[in-house]
Amino acid sequence: MVSGTPRLAGRDLRRTFGTGEAQVHAIVGVDIDVNGGQLTAVTGPSGSGKTTLLNLLGGLDRPTSGRVLLDGDTVLSELSENAVLATRRQRIGYVFQTFGLVPVLSATENVEVPLRLNGVAASERAERVAAILERVGLARHAKQRPHELSGGQQQRVGVARALVAEPDILIADEPTGQLDSDTAATIMDLIVELTHERGLASVISTHDPLLMARADRIVHLLDGAVKA
Repeated sequence: MVSGTPRLAGRDLRRTFGTGEAQVHAIVGVDIDVNGGQLTAVTGPSGSGKTTLLNLLGGLDRPTSGRVLLDGDTVLSELSENAVLATRRQRIGYVFQTFGLVPVLSATENVEVPLRLNGVAASERAERVAAILERVGLARHAKQRPHELSGGQQQRVGVARALVAEPDILIADEPTGQLDSDTAATIMDLIVELTHERGLASVISTHDPLLMARADRIVHLLDGAVKA
């Protein structure tokens, strides 16, 4: 269900790196709204600012100017570092192109990390991890480490880890970029289904035309600005 007030929004976002003649304007005056239950795909050529925009929206970076809003009133980009960290842990799940799993941990242990950081009791951790691994089709692989899993399975662990803390915002940076087409389609279906099933405000960066075709909205970036 898409809500009326954007759960996640950017207002006149700008991000500049460097100074003087070395300045790079990575994001230039971007406005974006993402509602609950909506999947927004951010696309554009390499160097267009996709990852920078996602980092701003997810609180991994702060804009040079402009604001990132949660629920129309909380200004994420103006919170203290501790408050941003707490908000990320409680409300925002991340899926990375490079999977980002801890090599020495099993699938269960990797997924469990956000719950440990949030101080969730052991019994509840076990229940929630088992449930999300079942949901992403990895219950039989719970004890395997990343090197024992295929790329698609590792990315499903990444999706499970992003969602185990029950966030209401999902941010995914090129989640199918390292996968073959069949595996990418599986991950794409999973993200789309979970977005609508859980009412997530989801933002993904992608070059994948199939993933763009499944999005509720597409934002095209070029040289850091929205072109369509």
